[in-house]
Amino acid sequence: MIEPVRLQQVAEIVRRAGLNEQTLAALRETFEDLHFTSCHDDDVGLSEPFHRGEGFNLYLVDGRQHCLKLTTDPEAATGLLLAQVDGDG
Repeated sequence: MIEPVRLQQVAEIVRRAGLNEQTLAALRETFEDLHFTSCHDDDVGLSEPFHRGEGFNLYLVDGRQHCLKLTTDPEAATGLLLAQVDGDG
């Protein structure tokens, strides 16, 4: 489970600092119990993001079973996928 306040904190950090390797490293250090990954939003497919930010989308990842999957349920989330949105995106 990821608390709503933590999701808001992550989104605010990415909004202010941008989505880049330095931001991901800082997030991993700050939120040690969460798994963070990133990609381009075009690589995600048809899933709706949990949060849309300027230049990025935030998706919830459920890693409780053998395979990782996207979820919309913060109760089931164990990590976050931060997806870079390019251009009009």
